[in-house]
Amino acid sequence: MAFRQRLAKPLFYSTGAAALGGGILYYTYRPRNIPGSDPAVVSPPGYGAEGGFRPPRFPKVKTRDEQIADLKRSGGSKGAAAGLLKSADAAAPQNDADIYDLLVIGAGATGAGIALDAATRGLKVAVVERDDFSSGTSSKSTKLVHGGVRYLEKAVWELDYNQYALVKEALRERKYFLETAPHLSMWLPIMLPLDKWWKAPYYWAGTKCYDFLAGSEGIESSYFLTRSKALDAFPMLKKDNLVGALVYYDGAHNDSRMNVSLAMTAALYGSTVVNHIEVTGLEKDANGMLCGARVRDLVQDKNGKKPDEFIIRAKGIINATGPFTDGIRKFDDETVKDIVAPSSGVHVILPGYYSPQKMGLIDPKTSDGRVIFFLPWQGNTIAGTTDSPTTISQNPVAKEAEIDWILSEIRHYLSPDINVRRGDVLAAWSGIRPLVKDPNAKNTESLVRNHLINVSPSGLLTCAGGKWTTYRQMAEEAVDEAIKTFNLQTRAVLNAPDVSGTEQVNDGARLNGTCQTHQVKLVGAHGFSKTLFINLIQHFGVETDIAKHLTESYGDRAWTVAALSSPTEQRFPVRGERISPLYPFIDGEVRYAVRHEYAQTAVDVLARRTRLAFLNAQAALEAAPKVIDIMAQELKWDSKRKEVEWVDTVKFLESMGLPKSKLTATRKQVESGKLSFKDSIEYKMYSRHDQPNDELESDAKQSPVLKLGSAVEK
Repeated sequence: MAFRQRLAKPLFYSTGAAALGGGILYYTYRPRNIPGSDPAVVSPPGYGAEGGFRPPRFPKVKTRDEQIADLKRSGGSKGAAAGLLKSADAAAPQNDADIYDLLVIGAGATGAGIALDAATRGLKVAVVERDDFSSGTSSKSTKLVHGGVRYLEKAVWELDYNQYALVKEALRERKYFLETAPHLSMWLPIMLPLDKWWKAPYYWAGTKCYDFLAGSEGIESSYFLTRSKALDAFPMLKKDNLVGALVYYDGAHNDSRMNVSLAMTAALYGSTVVNHIEVTGLEKDANGMLCGARVRDLVQDKNGKKPDEFIIRAKGIINATGPFTDGIRKFDDETVKDIVAPSSGVHVILPGYYSPQKMGLIDPKTSDGRVIFFLPWQGNTIAGTTDSPTTISQNPVAKEAEIDWILSEIRHYLSPDINVRRGDVLAAWSGIRPLVKDPNAKNTESLVRNHLINVSPSGLLTCAGGKWTTYRQMAEEAVDEAIKTFNLQTRAVLNAPDVSGTEQVNDGARLNGTCQTHQVKLVGAHGFSKTLFINLIQHFGVETDIAKHLTESYGDRAWTVAALSSPTEQRFPVRGERISPLYPFIDGEVRYAVRHEYAQTAVDVLARRTRLAFLNAQAALEAAPKVIDIMAQELKWDSKRKEVEWVDTVKFLESMGLPKSKLTATRKQVESGKLSFKDSIEYKMYSRHDQPNDELESDAKQSPVLKLGSAVEK
């Protein structure tokens, strides 16, 4: 009996330990569906019984002119602004059915998200943008879709439930992000190098908590790497003091392409979506409540014509203008205090050889306590960000001191064999984070942790703050508040478009008047799969890197982009003329941007439809003439408009880090290849003019002459 008791206790403990260990192993390595990795909802197009290819038939959005006509109808039969009305007939009351439920000002991530949410609840919604979709903060992010591992650390150490709730919400939204736009977002392993052994258990526990919090919303589990494995995965790392590394997973995305897709999906579901429309004032009724906005078409100004001004009528107005929030608030009430505390976040782009293609890096404690990311993006490497107070401007320029700080922090982590040079910076930009203060709080100077939704006495609903990862949740809360404030009636969407281009999927089945944006797939998502690029190569004969780029930027709409590309008249590739020899962007993307994505300027294409301006400012300058010429054919521009586009493009590229010596470049200089760059840093970085030899002549002049029989020779 005593023997059995002595045997039972260790057996019980051993069994319990084995069960616990097995449970942990199963939880870590269990088979699961990673968000965004599901097969395509719609199969790629194939060949019919008679052998003919059956291309997909995607629904089209209304033209920009048709969208503007809808806006005008809401304000009256002529839609003209009050000061421009010529007769009583022109001021005839509009049809009530033409009045919008909601007018959203601003078409960044928040505004476009609100438009999609409202449209899929059956509301009549319009969204207008002064510049272009994602022209502000939404295109200048770190390109991460993340829960915020550093916020989790704060939640634990400060016992702050609000920080914990923010992380939990962001992890849930990360899952929706990856599922609704799998072609534009992907999971990315991020390495955290360790220089002390005691940090390993600390950060291991933190990353495992991050995994656990994600739960079913998780991607892959974090893991530890020994020193040798860390150097194998990230060869550029400095070896000194490296004891190992932890790797955790977060999401990454193409921010401006995501924003454009949100706007185009909203347009397909019935939203009136127009860019390059500026709000010049707000309209109020006899009771002092907002009932519309005065706007003007800036595209006509670029064409040398007087801008068309008119009124848009709506039951409710939402201000989603990010850093420019206070400007719209002062249209409503000139006496309100500013609530935006703008903060500058600078990023730099370096060549792709600075990082592995599929592994990022985080420095959680920089020299001044900030966090910096070092990530692969679009074939290059992105590093940032800074966080410093700034003033609000439309296209801020990154300060040299901030660029130098980022490069200095990078040097701390990279091997001393790698010379981190200022001349390697291909692009640099500054994004303005609209940190906000709650006007209703007792301490009006304290910043809101996440985002703010506020309604003024006259009915201006402001939605500000937040981050890309939680744009959908912000939009849902804003529309919920709008429905309550403006007494709107949602309804089921009965005539939903076949966004997939087929009748295989009924996208309207679940649109019952409630928020369903966590299930609404964006344009391009239905037919996307990891192998779609192969189908594209086999049918159109495009190069492999181009095919991958097209499917990862447009999803199933890559079929249309490829069809809009010029034939090369070569054996291979068959279609697709690059607009820059350094990157996989092609002429078909320019035509697609104009015909299907409302691109109205060369900057719209270079910066937000393709990402060339963000990847390489000088390459964008060199590509500008070709882009302008293609757009001129599509939009019937004259020579004056083409010159306006050139001037505007060069001016914009200054905010992307174009060297000062290039800001006076003429189109003729660029096209002829005679643009001098002898005064640039880049000119002296390489051996340019030496003839082929075992030892280049310039190197021989700089190296000491070796004596016969020297140690080096031996």
